[in-house]
Amino acid sequence: MELSYSTSTKHCFFFIMITGKSLILFATSVLANRHIYSEVDPNADISRLEKITLNFWNEKRIFQQSVDQRSEKNRFVFYDGPPFANGRPHYGHLLTGYVKDTYARYQTMQGRRVERRAGWDCHGLPAEMATEKELNISGKIDIEKYGVTKFNKGCRETVLKYVSAWESYVNRQGRWVDLEGAYRTMSLKYMESVFWAFKQLFLKGLVYEAERVVPYSWACQSPLSNFETRLDNSYRIKTSKAVTISFDLLDKPKRLENLQPPCKMLVWTTTPWTLVSNLALAVGRDV
Repeated sequence: MELSYSTSTKHCFFFIMITGKSLILFATSVLANRHIYSEVDPNADISRLEKITLNFWNEKRIFQQSVDQRSEKNRFVFYDGPPFANGRPHYGHLLTGYVKDTYARYQTMQGRRVERRAGWDCHGLPAEMATEKELNISGKIDIEKYGVTKFNKGCRETVLKYVSAWESYVNRQGRWVDLEGAYRTMSLKYMESVFWAFKQLFLKGLVYEAERVVPYSWACQSPLSNFETRLDNSYRIKTSKAVTISFDLLDKPKRLENLQPPCKMLVWTTTPWTLVSNLALAVGRDV
């Protein structure tokens, strides 16, 4: 059985909860001279109060104390999914940051040790494209002319260009996360750890080779992730008049003898209105 009831008067607030055989009565006084929390002036400078609170947290090391006061044996491991630091944070980072912070705080309130380590993603096309833009070059040929070593150095400088802006942004959120001990995916220690982890998966037989259709950039000469297709808002969905159709094979070539029927030949064309006049399919490396 569970029953909860609350009531309030001018002077007191009562909260009663009955669970099983226990009865708990909470009474919080709100008398003018017995406030638990000081009243906030409706015309208060909220920005100033924010700075006072943040300074108090930093000076008293409140976040670190919330970690140190909890046992190593009761850990909740949290590694922040690393953002790219080659651009300023935006509204989306604000939303995901609050979700992460809320869950980590909940685990802390449950008595668990949550160290909340931050990280920076230093690999991938975002870093390379940002560097190309700064150097006013584009593509593999330009990079080789500029010098791969110099280009890599530029990428390393680019990925950490806005770290200080990120740190300020996260702190102003009121979010607790270990920025001083943040990991970086370009560090040798991190990369060696990834190689080791992948090797363990391989030895356990959990790695397999397969094929899939993925976006491809001819300019970058590289497959793209779904995220990368949205960089610079450059991805566009277009309607094509092309069609793909299948034709039954009357006679199977020797190299196709092991295929299970039915065997069909796929044909892609941008002029589907010409299909009715076709008499045969021509297949070959030079066609």
